Amino acid sequence: MEGYLIPAGYGEIEYIEKRSRFIGRVWYTPTEAEALEHIREMREKHWDASHNVYAYSIHGTGATRYSDDGEPSGTSGMPVLGVFKARETQDFCCVVTRYFGGILLGAGGLVRAYSKAASMALEAAGLARMRELAEVTVVCAYNHFERVRAELWRSGGELEGAEYGADVELRVLIPPEDLPGFEARVTELTSGASLFEITGRVEKPVGIKNS
Repeated sequence: MEGYLIPAGYGEIEYIEKRSRFIGRVWYTPTEAEALEHIREMREKHWDASHNVYAYSIHGTGATRYSDDGEPSGTSGMPVLGVFKARETQDFCCVVTRYFGGILLGAGGLVRAYSKAASMALEAAGLARMRELAEVTVVCAYNHFERVRAELWRSGGELEGAEYGADVELRVLIPPEDLPGFEARVTELTSGASLFEITGRVEKPVGIKNS
């Protein structure tokens, strides 16, 4: 399946490592402006934290940024980013907040702690795959509607809406590679009485799963 992985939603976790409190948060952010806004919000909310480490990457522009926010260089922001790179996830923003508990973790301990917080937050958010789908209008008679809809499900498509007039006009989304087969089967089911029109392309998350 083509496309790329994104967070399926918002994920938040909290855990304690040698008295330091780590709070990991993940958002789906298709724009850099949204990522920066989440970072700003977390800095304001946790103004009293020892560190607000972040990483984000935006598919559309290729913008990728991270910050150690005062932790030793390479021990926090880059490991957080590495969690998402390892899972080939894009369009995300992750902020890991740390309240220092008085016990030094060392460079290796920091890498593990921040990586764990990011990984747990991503697991809480889950993953979806962003795919390009064809937008298609299908017009068929009422007596063919249920069969056309059943064929749409079998073809991996989804029904976006329907209008009921002299015939049924369906607005559907379907993977482009499945469209020719779907059109051929519906044409056969309706004895050539159905009408097809490709109206555009849209990117949409599909195949939501746990990370």
